[in-house]
Amino acid sequence: MVRKLEYKFKTLYSEIGGQETIERLVNAFYPRVYNDSELAPLFEGDIEEIKRKQRMFLPQFLGGPALYSQEFGPPAMRERHLPFEVTPRRAQCWLRCMKEAFQEIGLDQNPAGLAFYDRLTQVAGIMVNSLDRE
Repeated sequence: MVRKLEYKFKTLYSEIGGQETIERLVNAFYPRVYNDSELAPLFEGDIEEIKRKQRMFLPQFLGGPALYSQEFGPPAMRERHLPFEVTPRRAQCWLRCMKEAFQEIGLDQNPAGLAFYDRLTQVAGIMVNSLDRE
């Protein structure tokens, strides 16, 4: 008789609380972005559509369901952001807004949340495609 071993791999997505946490994070994050004078020009358009895409992307980014790819294809986030002037200053503003959103919803108190934020700091650096103008 062969026994089947079952192993459930935990993802950052499940560790942070899944879609409910993603929803809370997105809702805490985007008002900050739209109120930031450095970032607001990059986020023109329908805020609800932008939030919807983020709610689809973040689960996939964290090892959850590939919602974003199912609708839009591979994320290729750097390429998708090339039309926008992402400077080091803007990357830092984006991270500040995200950190504040993490703090607002208590995600900064969760080890998986800290790992999630660490991954976002890496992404912010990768997105930079322009120099700051003084």
